Amino acid sequence: MVQETQDHPLSFNNTEIAFRGRSDNDLKRAYWLFKLLGSQLLVKIGTPFTRFALRIGLPISGLIRRTIYRHFCGGETISGCKAAIQSLADQHTGTILDYSVEGEDSETDFDHTCEEILRTVAYAQAHTHIPFSVFKPSGLGPFSVLEKINRRETLSTEEVLAYDRLKHRIDRICKACHDAGVSVLIDAEHSWIQQAIDDIAREMMQQYNKQTPIVYNTYQLYRNDKLASLKADYYLAETAGFFLGAKLVRGAYMETERERAAELGYPVPIQPDKATTDRDYDNAVRFCLDHIDRLGMMAGTHNEASSLLLATEIDRRNLPRDHPHIYFAQLLGMSDNLTFNLAEAGYRVAKYMPYGPVKAVMPYLFRRAAENTAVVGQVGRELALITKEIKRRKHR
Repeated sequence: MVQETQDHPLSFNNTEIAFRGRSDNDLKRAYWLFKLLGSQLLVKIGTPFTRFALRIGLPISGLIRRTIYRHFCGGETISGCKAAIQSLADQHTGTILDYSVEGEDSETDFDHTCEEILRTVAYAQAHTHIPFSVFKPSGLGPFSVLEKINRRETLSTEEVLAYDRLKHRIDRICKACHDAGVSVLIDAEHSWIQQAIDDIAREMMQQYNKQTPIVYNTYQLYRNDKLASLKADYYLAETAGFFLGAKLVRGAYMETERERAAELGYPVPIQPDKATTDRDYDNAVRFCLDHIDRLGMMAGTHNEASSLLLATEIDRRNLPRDHPHIYFAQLLGMSDNLTFNLAEAGYRVAKYMPYGPVKAVMPYLFRRAAENTAVVGQVGRELALITKEIKRRKHR
């Protein structure tokens, strides 16, 4: 398959490329799935009902596996993701294996999650189509401890030990990635634990990013302080002699951030409007490109305008489309028009591929469903593109 040349204009409207890996039945199933996700009422009612049904043991796991899980997840295990990984590779797209079990909170659970992420690192080392591993810090240690550290409160003896274990798990993962030559993404979380995470991320970058960007921290640009944080971290990296790894996202916790700020009476950390978020996101993209020799960037976005901006700037600056420090990324099952048209044009692109047991991954899927309904136009865009491709296939 011949990829587009550098002179070929990039278009995100080519649904033939976007859905080349999906059968007619896949498209029909996706159409009805996004129809359901487009109903805020159904998502609001369906989420607690599904939680209740799973809790009391109603036999709905099969239905979930065949619908929302099949569309948004790669499989229940790493080996179960092989077909999905190969399908992406066939379309010039990398995979980010994302162990998406949420809500576990015992030391045994944290150890299990750490070992599972280390397995993704080992798998990535052996498979060139998996350029990144990823972890969520609160999946490796107590949320409450991160929260206390964020508030600069004194920890109890047991909390100090829990924090040491959390940092040890994170260090094991980052060292394994460094040794394997696999980059690792540290996911962003709520603002009231994020400073604690940022501190750990900087420490890991100073240790493992001396030769190339291995460890990437995540900057949520819907926060009003994160463009400044990105710049400060870069200048620290430049001064201290390490590479910055920066994953740029808009953000995933807007409603809870606003609710908590109102409840506790502190200034809302979220941008005043979408236009300001878009401005900071695009300025972050430009800043990273300005310093691309000393940092690695991942544009984790479903936003067409920001994706086009980055692609256009790469070409305008005469950078190679497959520059090793520049990646685009989207979630599996979403924005395929961005992913596969970018990949076809020769840019480096990867899909986040959630995996894990169906029941254990449901909290993640519920959160994604709520986010999708909250993002203005996202579900509508997916439906419009799927409808366009269904019609194209009927008339080919």
